[in-house]
Amino acid sequence: MAHFLQASVPLHTLSKRLSLSSPLTLLHTRRTRSLFCKMSAESAPLTHSITLPSRPREPVKIVAAPGISNSEFRNAINSFLFKQWLKNLQTETGILGNHALSLKRVLIQGVDMFGERVGFLKFKADVLDKETGKKVPGIVFARGPAVAILILLESEGETYAVLTKQVRVPVGRLILELPAGMLDDDKGDFVGTAAREVEEETGIHLNLEDMVDLTAFLEPSTGCRVFPSPGGCDEEISLFLYRGCVGKEIIMQLQGKQTGLREHGEMIEVCVVPYKKLWRMTPDSKVLMAVALCEMAMREGLLPQSKA
Repeated sequence: MAHFLQASVPLHTLSKRLSLSSPLTLLHTRRTRSLFCKMSAESAPLTHSITLPSRPREPVKIVAAPGISNSEFRNAINSFLFKQWLKNLQTETGILGNHALSLKRVLIQGVDMFGERVGFLKFKADVLDKETGKKVPGIVFARGPAVAILILLESEGETYAVLTKQVRVPVGRLILELPAGMLDDDKGDFVGTAAREVEEETGIHLNLEDMVDLTAFLEPSTGCRVFPSPGGCDEEISLFLYRGCVGKEIIMQLQGKQTGLREHGEMIEVCVVPYKKLWRMTPDSKVLMAVALCEMAMREGLLPQSKA
């Protein structure tokens, strides 16, 4: 038997062939390579370094969290949302304005694309208090500027507010709220965006010259915008007012009207409510802020004469 093996296949050759073709050996090799690739990826995350104009000697490291692709990382860094956030930090009222705080690192954690642009951006910023060396809370959900409009229609001696009822998955509820929308670009067309959103969500066409920017009455130091949730979100909203006079039939036609861009997943119902009851009928912060600004502006005599 030994003679047969030696004559047919040398033992060292047989051993070599068995080693190369063994399923256990191949599995071990694949696992080793897989582990090596995984360790290499984890040890070398995507990074980028930037220098803020206001802090030329303090470079900021931008890092991609695990799962963020190269294209997502680049889109995040080059997005309007991220650039605007960096700009806000360095303004006169920004948190880096007095040099008491320092931005060291930003971890990009999530990127949601709306077509070709970044719609939502989630990241964590390491901002340090220079005196104590401690980090201040820095988790950010960036979605950028938005607009909302309070539409008041007078009919037969009664003033009505036009609202929309929408499905809001984050809170798990249907919410009665002002017609509102995000700015699609960085051109800052707040008035035009507000008018387009109203037409899409309610079917009402508004004349731009009849719209009043309620947030413009705020002190300039505020930036003339409102922040619904500045502890975790960068969203800043411009609130507008539109006043008109219509017949009762228009009020009836608007009530319960189904609108919205269904192809974009919008399920919107128009609701018309008496303005005097509005402040008690919804938890929407946009409504409550708009009502407060409108009432204070009327009290101070700041609203222009209605053309209705």
